[in-house]
Amino acid sequence: MTTAVPLSAAAHRLRDVLDVIQPGTPEHLIAELDGLLIDPNALRATLGRHLGESAHRVRVSGTLDRRLVCIERPDGRWIVADLAGQAHTSRSWPAWATGHIELETPNSWLSNALIDESAAHRLSKPDVLLAALYHPENFPLPRFPLGISDVARAARSTLTGTVRLADMQLGTSIHELVKTIADQTPDILGISATFGQHDLLTTLLDAAFSLAEPPLIVVGGSLVARNERMLLDRYPDLLVARGAGEPTIRDVLAYWHGEISREEVQGIGYTGAARGEGTFQITRQRTTARPRASEQPAGDLFPELDLLPATLAAKGVGQCECSRGCTNYCSFCPRGHKGAWFGGDPGAFPWFLAEVRRVYDRYPHVPKVLYAVDEEFVGHEDGAVDRTLAMARTLHGAGFQWETSCRVDQVVRLDRDDAWHLERAAMWRELQDEGLRRCLFGIESGVDSILERFNKETTSDQNARAIRTLSTLGVPTRYTYITFDQLMTLEELKATYAFQGRTDLLLKPLPHLTPQEIVLGVQDPAFIAEHSTGRPFHTAVSYMLVSMECLTGAAYTRQATAAGLTGDELPQMGRVEARFQDWRIGQASHWAQLWVDRHFALDYTLKSLEKILAGETRKAVRAARVVLKDAAYTVFGHLIEAIDAVPLGTAESLGAEGMDRHLRRTLEGDLGELADRLAGTVRQVSRVLPRDLAVLLEHEHTRWVANSDWRLINAAESCGT
Repeated sequence: MTTAVPLSAAAHRLRDVLDVIQPGTPEHLIAELDGLLIDPNALRATLGRHLGESAHRVRVSGTLDRRLVCIERPDGRWIVADLAGQAHTSRSWPAWATGHIELETPNSWLSNALIDESAAHRLSKPDVLLAALYHPENFPLPRFPLGISDVARAARSTLTGTVRLADMQLGTSIHELVKTIADQTPDILGISATFGQHDLLTTLLDAAFSLAEPPLIVVGGSLVARNERMLLDRYPDLLVARGAGEPTIRDVLAYWHGEISREEVQGIGYTGAARGEGTFQITRQRTTARPRASEQPAGDLFPELDLLPATLAAKGVGQCECSRGCTNYCSFCPRGHKGAWFGGDPGAFPWFLAEVRRVYDRYPHVPKVLYAVDEEFVGHEDGAVDRTLAMARTLHGAGFQWETSCRVDQVVRLDRDDAWHLERAAMWRELQDEGLRRCLFGIESGVDSILERFNKETTSDQNARAIRTLSTLGVPTRYTYITFDQLMTLEELKATYAFQGRTDLLLKPLPHLTPQEIVLGVQDPAFIAEHSTGRPFHTAVSYMLVSMECLTGAAYTRQATAAGLTGDELPQMGRVEARFQDWRIGQASHWAQLWVDRHFALDYTLKSLEKILAGETRKAVRAARVVLKDAAYTVFGHLIEAIDAVPLGTAESLGAEGMDRHLRRTLEGDLGELADRLAGTVRQVSRVLPRDLAVLLEHEHTRWVANSDWRLINAAESCGT
């Protein structure tokens, strides 16, 4: 159920536009149109129905902050309105509009104009469909799809064509998506695919390329970048976006109109014959220039909001970006933006946050929380603290609490003095006052040799001091941790177990202490002992028992390959098969992953509920997740015991079967104990949840109880499927 909000200034301007053509526009229509301003396709369709498309052609173009409405008048002229209320001369008009759109009063936001047929066509063609894939059985609650929404904004900024968005999170099945493409074939199909979605991607591509006249197809996303060669071998006419999608989609639109060649499209991989007539044959894979994350303009951080209402209505999570890229070069990350970081200007965000807030206001049951999915919120050293605080004030000033991610070296740097740490401690305390609800830190290990292998450029002592600092400052945190990696030794695994069980890391919040007292205190053993919560560190780890994934193209994967540990490519997850240097650890990792996947959908549901709740209900859900973390740590200990029971020199062919049987029995016992505890926990949590969310949790718990299989969610598959 939605709640009415006051009419926007853009809606009042739209009333003025309609009154020029048909005076006396009904109030209910203006209210309806106001709610459609974020969805230009729905806005265009409603205007067309009201005005009569046969008498008044309608074009709606431009981005959300500069929505452009063009309506044809009976005398053949058009009325052109910038709903932002800014003069048309202030717009960066695309080159194609020169000589094709002639405004009578360009210094006004509202003008009569001559729009020739070429421009009328350009404003409506090509028809672009951007689709985001999704496995609802693994991820029950949706997240706002930033990827396709960012690309939609870039496409609309060119005033070229129309863009439709389809997100499988919001109830569209893969079969329905295939049918949409067959029945309403777009001119350009863009598909966003991430890890675990290779099966959906190939299903959709097979269907699209089997059409009598396939659309021009562009695929992008983290999975696609890993599987590029495989995809191009199977689909020779495919375009693969290798980096940020915004520059690529702008060029793809120009390419479709014949203004540039395929070779000039930024950031794509391709193979086969060039599109169009009179071009030469290309028989090898090619890659065009890749746009750098650090070169993206600030506007590109903003998505279009077509799908935000549906996401909130489905109890989903609102997301945004305040920066892009990362300041580090972690060895397990294959992404091209490593070391390239770009921070948005806080002063550019108020209009966007105001639009997001208007959507949230229609869903009063949804807490006003935004998730800044930055990999590194704070960013580079120069001016980092001032920019971070300004961004926080901007988010909070718009009425939002917010969550984000960054590196622990934004808290503790062993090469910096106490003054640096005092400034950072003060920053983290102020961020909480400015709406920070939680921050994710990817520490990944507490063992120095592993941190060096991961190229984290941090140390165990640094991580420990950062965790103590954050907890004492009262910063709500969660941490990611890679428990198993293919090159680790048993000594490293035991050290990992010990670090996750440490009770001297999570300290009590001490709001009465000054930042200086905290900076000095977390280095004092007596202070640490006095203020320890006694809680083991694993209770703050976001996902327990995680194993390293050897992703295609990552430096760590090359290390594993040099050690002779890698095998076939696994396209579903964009990684390569990899054995463990110590086969016993590999066996333990396999069963750890089975344990994780057995509980993943239920844990993901709890995690998602935690994101959309507030107050005591949120605390109850978080406590339920700790039950799963405690059980995982118990399993971790049993895995190490199983490894210790098999001598190091035992051949895998002799020991694996017995170890496998032992681990199955052990984890079945752990599962039984967890089931008893979790049943009571779910009952307690359900009592404090709103009824619709309680039903959702109970449904996922019932699914979890009914599951009797140990299976991997993303099992290996043939590269040919």
